[in-house]
Amino acid sequence: MAPMPYYVSPEQMMKDRADYARKGIARGKSIVSVECEPGILIVAENPSETLHKISEIYDRIAFAAVGRYNEYENLRKAGVTYADITGYQFDRHDVTARGIANWYAQTLGTIFTDQLKPFEVEIVVAEVGATPADDQIYRITFDGSVTDEPGFVAFGGQADQVSAALKERYADNMSLSEAFAAALAALSAPGNGEYTAAQLEVAILERARDHRTFRRIRGARLEQLLSESRPAPAAEDAGDAEDSGSGAAPGSSGSGPASSSAGSSGPAAPSGSAGPADSDPPTGPAPGGSDRGSGLGGSPL
Repeated sequence: MAPMPYYVSPEQMMKDRADYARKGIARGKSIVSVECEPGILIVAENPSETLHKISEIYDRIAFAAVGRYNEYENLRKAGVTYADITGYQFDRHDVTARGIANWYAQTLGTIFTDQLKPFEVEIVVAEVGATPADDQIYRITFDGSVTDEPGFVAFGGQADQVSAALKERYADNMSLSEAFAAALAALSAPGNGEYTAAQLEVAILERARDHRTFRRIRGARLEQLLSESRPAPAAEDAGDAEDSGSGAAPGSSGSGPASSSAGSSGPAAPSGSAGPADSDPPTGPAPGGSDRGSGLGGSPL
């Protein structure tokens, strides 16, 4: 007598697949996309120099993903092919972030329902417009759900904490430095500490550029943004100098030559000594490589 097969309800099967995919995505590192006056800034925690989480899809469209690298890299390549074929068959203006997001949603939805194992990925497709009001950011989840995210979006990893911190700091028409500082503070919200340039992958869809707007921010420019986003140490040094100056004040209240000479001596009470560590010129890896970098691997990023 053959054993009876186990029965699993469709609701339980979908729930198990969703839980499996969410756990895989949560193991990755968060990504933040922020609209700003120069364009759309995308910041990701990624120590790898070759396995990119942020890439170019088309002229004014970028792709960012969290999860299993080999899965979202296949989706990225397929999205580039879809965009190129659409632009060739029709017109380059017919390639939009909304069309690519819908195509990704259909693909991921089919994989989630038809295959035994769902993709452990979460995707954002962003398109920069001529004005900030024309910018578009779409978030596509593992089950094919697509949402329009005006202003900003945080996904992957501890997305809830990062999104809450980003919401407090976001404002319309921020400068590039302000948007980067807000994104960096949001990524640090779960207690990740301070980031270095080697731990970050940063790119922007630059509004003022013609044709291809995607460019990576790295090297000296990234170091400069990092230094601008950190609070200046001069406030603490100034407070120490003020305390030392106030300590010498009682001695100057006396009416004698000794007290007058102590009050007039400049070297004895410096007005402030800011540390030179943060004034060093920015350093970093030299810019290079293709905007559409790719690599090989399969671990969650």
